Amino acid sequence: MRAAFAVDWAPQSKTRSKAMRILGLLLICTSLAGCGAVALPFRVTADVARIVPVAGDVVAAPLDATGDAID
Repeated sequence: MRAAFAVDWAPQSKTRSKAMRILGLLLICTSLAGCGAVALPFRVTADVARIVPVAGDVVAAPLDATGDAID
C-alpha cells in the first residue's frame, strides 16, 4: 500500500535538463546585469541622510561613492 503523499521520482529527460540549464544561465546573466538594483539602497539611504541638517552631507558622501562603485 502506497502512502498518499508518495512522489514518483522519475529521472528527467536530457532535453528538460538542458532547458533548465539554459534558463538558469539566463537568470544568472539577468541578475548580474541589474547592478542598479544593488546600488539603489545605497542611493536612497544617501538621499535620506542628506536631509539631516549638519551631518547629512558627510554621511551621504560615502554612500554615494559606494553606489557609484557598484554601478
